[in-house]
Amino acid sequence: MTSFPVRLALLGVGLAAATTLVGCGGSASSATPPPATAAVAQTAALTVTDAWVKAADGGMTAVYGTLTATSAPVTVASASSSVSGRTELHEVVESGGAMVMRQKEGGFVVQPGSPHTLAPGGDHIMLMDLTAPVRAGDQVEVTLTLGDGSTVAFTALAKEVSAGEEKYEDGEMSGHESGSHG
Repeated sequence: MTSFPVRLALLGVGLAAATTLVGCGGSASSATPPPATAAVAQTAALTVTDAWVKAADGGMTAVYGTLTATSAPVTVASASSSVSGRTELHEVVESGGAMVMRQKEGGFVVQPGSPHTLAPGGDHIMLMDLTAPVRAGDQVEVTLTLGDGSTVAFTALAKEVSAGEEKYEDGEMSGHESGSHG
C-alpha cells in the first residue's frame, strides 16, 4: 500500500507533466494552419455566401446568394441539386417592355473583386421538377460546376418569401409549371 505523501507526490508529478504537455500543444496550435488546410483555402476559385432558396411545395423554386471569385475570372457553367430533377442558370432581362426570365447563355461569369449577386428579379439558379417540397428551414445542397470542370458545393437555407411575378421568353416555358417563381 502506498502512503498518502507518496501518492500526493505522484499526483504532483503527473500534473506537472500534463501542464508541460498542454503548454507545448498550445504553442503548436497557435502556429499557421497545416499546409493542407491552407492549400484548400488558397485554391478555392469561387466562394458562395448568404445562400438561400425560396420555400416551395412543388414545381420549381430558385436559389440566391453571392458568388465571389477569389483570384481570377470564374465561369459558373451549370448547377445541380438533389431536390430537383433539372437545374438551370437563369437571368431576368427586359424584352418587349416586360421583364422576362430565360436561361443564361454562357453561364455566370464572376470577376475577382466584383461579387456576382444572385437575387429575385435578376440572375439566379432555377431548381425545376422538385422531387420533394422545400420547406422553410430546410438545408438544400447545391453543386456548381465551373468552366474548368471543378465543382463548388454549398448549402442554401430555405426561407418563406413572397416575390414578384416574372415572365418567360417565348419557348422558355417548356418544363415549367407557370410563368412565375421566387
